[in-house]
Amino acid sequence: MFRLLAIALFVALPMHMLAQDDSIPKKKTFVGKAVDGLVGVVKEFNNIDTAFIEPQHYKFTTTFMSTYTFESYRIRSSSGQTVRFSPEANIKVGPYIGWSLLFWGYTIDLAYISANKKRELDLSVYTSMLGIDFFYRKSGHDYRIRSWDLGDGENTVTGIPFDGLNVSITGLNGYYIVNHRKFSYPAAFSQSSCQRRSAGSFMFGGGYTRHTLDLDYHRLQQALETASPELSEKLDSGLLFNKIKYTDVSASAGYGYNWVFSRNWLLSASLSASLAYKHSSGNHDPINFFLDDFSISNFNFDGVGRLGVIWNDSKWYFGAYGVVHSYNYSKSRFATSNYFGNVKVYVGINFGRKKSHKIQSGQ
Repeated sequence: MFRLLAIALFVALPMHMLAQDDSIPKKKTFVGKAVDGLVGVVKEFNNIDTAFIEPQHYKFTTTFMSTYTFESYRIRSSSGQTVRFSPEANIKVGPYIGWSLLFWGYTIDLAYISANKKRELDLSVYTSMLGIDFFYRKSGHDYRIRSWDLGDGENTVTGIPFDGLNVSITGLNGYYIVNHRKFSYPAAFSQSSCQRRSAGSFMFGGGYTRHTLDLDYHRLQQALETASPELSEKLDSGLLFNKIKYTDVSASAGYGYNWVFSRNWLLSASLSASLAYKHSSGNHDPINFFLDDFSISNFNFDGVGRLGVIWNDSKWYFGAYGVVHSYNYSKSRFATSNYFGNVKVYVGINFGRKKSHKIQSGQ
């Protein structure tokens, strides 16, 4: 009897201890904790108040867009000589397609389909909390001289053709939406959600932009003399450069507001100012341009403004919006300011309804 009791205790004790061990939760590894944290962050990116924002019900979207672009460059020397360039405003068309958070598009200039001289490429990632925009633009040879002042007063013209200027820009911008649970920036500018009640939010962000400007100043002097034969002034040293590259690193702050003025309709406006560190380098004519260091390393204020209106019933959408960027560079011997932007008109459709919404809708 005693032996049977001892055997029973011997068998039951380990089993009891094993049961206790099973009830103790296992500690997660570092990798497991990191994965859980990443999942939580991703969920927070799209944590919204559905009383204000209707989430996207579809996996895919396709858009046809027409883009009206404009830009202007103004260069100024230390003596006050200035020349302002801008191309003819033009219209680009092209398709966009989106999947989940990614949107990709390619547009071509209708005036340069055969030569394909002008290009635009946009890649964006949008969430309710964060947004990232990558863009690339390359100009053609259709710039015009709009005005100049070489010391004899401002001369404004309708546009002297000048093909001695080439400009390209590559940029990466990111922004954080403070009130992202109620304010949907993508609802106005990427159509990936619907704003159902009016709301506003502060925005903070940063960006990196690279400008390249090629200028044939010999041809510029000739063009000015041809346009104004009585011109006796020559370009001074501050304007005698062949190429200059601008690097812009900025931190920005702004405010945006979405006004839902009728069912499925939204009017959105935002304005951001940025404090930017600029650096610029280029080459110059060593005979006429005696500068020890042709570079710009300073701080300036830049800005970006957006305005858009959209109709969106969550499946079909159409609308228009405009964006204007402003950049300023200055140094004692040389300064330049430029702005560029576009106005886009679009129509699109979402498709591939998500499973969760199929179940909710009974489809």
